[in-house]
Amino acid sequence: MARVYSRSASFLGFLLATAAVVVPAQAQQLEEVVVTAQRHAENIQDVPMSVATVEPEKLQATFESGEDIKAIANTVPNVYAESSNGRIAPRFYIRGLGNTDFDLAASQPVSIIMDDIVMENVILKSSPIYDMADVEVSRGPQGTLFGRNTTAGIIKFTSVRPSDEFESKLSGSFGQYDTASLEGAVGGKLMDGLDARLSGLWQHRDNWINNAYTHQNDALGGYDEKAARLQLLWKPVEHLSVLLNGHFRSLDGTAAIFRANILTKGSNHLNDNYQHDTVWFDAGANNPQKYNGIGTSAEITYDFGPMVLTSITGYEYTHGYSRGDIDGGNPTGPGLIFFQSESQDGLDYLHQWTQEIHLASATGGPWFWQVGGFWFDTDYQDTTYPYFVGPTSVRQTNVSYALFGQSSYQLTDVLKVTGGVRWTSDTKGMTADGPLMGAPISDPVRLSGDNVSWDLSIDYTLTDDVKAYARAATGFRAPSIQGRNLAFGSGFSTARSETITSYEAGLKTELLDKALRLNVDGFTYYVSHMQFSAIGGAGNNVILKNARAGQAYGMEADAEWAATDNLLFTAGASWTHTEIHDPNLTTAICAQCTVTNPLDGSGNAYLNGNPFPQAPDYMLDLTARYGIPLDNGGEIFAYTDWWLQGYTNFFLYKSLEFHTNGNYEGGLKLGYVFPDKRFQIAAYARNITNKPNLQGGIDFDDLTGFVSDPRVIGIELSAHVE
Repeated sequence: MARVYSRSASFLGFLLATAAVVVPAQAQQLEEVVVTAQRHAENIQDVPMSVATVEPEKLQATFESGEDIKAIANTVPNVYAESSNGRIAPRFYIRGLGNTDFDLAASQPVSIIMDDIVMENVILKSSPIYDMADVEVSRGPQGTLFGRNTTAGIIKFTSVRPSDEFESKLSGSFGQYDTASLEGAVGGKLMDGLDARLSGLWQHRDNWINNAYTHQNDALGGYDEKAARLQLLWKPVEHLSVLLNGHFRSLDGTAAIFRANILTKGSNHLNDNYQHDTVWFDAGANNPQKYNGIGTSAEITYDFGPMVLTSITGYEYTHGYSRGDIDGGNPTGPGLIFFQSESQDGLDYLHQWTQEIHLASATGGPWFWQVGGFWFDTDYQDTTYPYFVGPTSVRQTNVSYALFGQSSYQLTDVLKVTGGVRWTSDTKGMTADGPLMGAPISDPVRLSGDNVSWDLSIDYTLTDDVKAYARAATGFRAPSIQGRNLAFGSGFSTARSETITSYEAGLKTELLDKALRLNVDGFTYYVSHMQFSAIGGAGNNVILKNARAGQAYGMEADAEWAATDNLLFTAGASWTHTEIHDPNLTTAICAQCTVTNPLDGSGNAYLNGNPFPQAPDYMLDLTARYGIPLDNGGEIFAYTDWWLQGYTNFFLYKSLEFHTNGNYEGGLKLGYVFPDKRFQIAAYARNITNKPNLQGGIDFDDLTGFVSDPRVIGIELSAHVE
């Protein structure tokens, strides 16, 4: 840790020295950033943990070409996302900690929270992003206030809520491949005590990839995504408010595009088999994907004066399927494909119910406290169809409940202490039926786990502009059951609970007369009984494994700098070292690639010392906006954003083929803001360099991979009326 803190201090000193030279004395002050990382509103500089937000302009630029929720990972350092399931079932990672399991029953250690409702299943985690008020990332375990399955952290999305002030907004974009996006919202007062807000999203892209094997042009690659949300805020009396939320989502498009043998043995560089607008599929029906879902929630708040009571009730339902040509080719290629494979996976149904009761102090003063209880209940059926035999259906249930409390006390004018504790109980059950099982599993397979997690932090005010903090925290990921292999006749697997202990310390600063906000931290964590998913290998398996331990350490920095009244920069950086600790842990390896780990007598790779899969060792992001005010009150502006990703290993084993190092992407927007500030027109380019980034692989058969979208150039119009 000493080395980590030394690097953090050096990085901080370099930025401060640079800023002192080039920042004009009269640069504008940055606005205060308010977050709810500890379940109540606070200045981000007062929160004793590593928290990052995504500013509205970056959010709009990121999603203007129809991107799905995974794109949020390109905006915050030490947050990563990928998927082999197209626009559904994203896999998120924070500080290198995540889960590569592609199955619809996979457990993830990054929690996605939408409008205070946890989105537990991987399909729910893919909910579209629109009409957002806040996006917050809390790095590190959040085991006290947000419970189990948050060992890596949380990403929290909060919609714009109804108010009694009329507001309407509409933005639309159109670009290459007939990529279109339309987002709108309208809201205001309906009557005394009742406000409403209606918002919606439509995203479209035409099919643009040719299937050369079937001689179909524009056969796949497109999508239609629709979503809407209606919120009603009712205040019948002074101290009572009821917020009702109803929403739906419909997706009809293309699943992941697997491309056969786009890597050459011994290299991770794309070869001539990769053509961004052509595939050679003989199966998979051009990889269709369809999902539909609805949800509702009710947040009831009563202010007693000295304390506030909140009840949050949520229900989510979804169903759908994805189908794919998994080998990425046909019997003639590209390259040598040992056997053909297609499969279809889907949720026949998923129901999720959540209930939380939360009581918090509201008197102000040096002492703040909050207590609560949480209940979670879900049941779902997922079906895998391998096509060489009939489908197998797996039914799972999960019930969890918890009690939690947290308190903070301002000991002196400069020193505050915060601590919390949570008790969680979690139970899972599984039954299944399919043609290769021999006999149905009618007596449920059950796993249970209990845990007490806690956190303790202190923050110390060094000066009016600089605060230091230190935090210790633990977390808990519930036991898991994985039944996908039942469809292929090789049984199910289980994993016991994992726990994490994390330590971090950092500085939060507002410098140069509040023109520069710079937050840095160093961290280390240790995971006991770490849950891994052994994906693929020559046996094409999905097997849960517990490693004895996993360890990581690193640093992060988030900065926002108003260089002048017209020039604004944001930047972020992270460096993370992850390592598996288990001398006896092994996994099956790829059929065609060059594995660099030592092998046991059965040809499996030893994993001790390997990095966690899909854990970038460094990440950088940068944005810059420059505006030129005009005499008529309008503005011409330029905005650009870039990210860079370091070495990232795809699987548990290491190979010369299945990793990346140096993926990057940039965007550019040039626009005009009208004098009334209500209208804006701009031209944009996403992935402006047209760089094909390898994002993952399919390793059981050939050297198959999947790649990022090509460049999209388009125009954008937006209007905002208050």
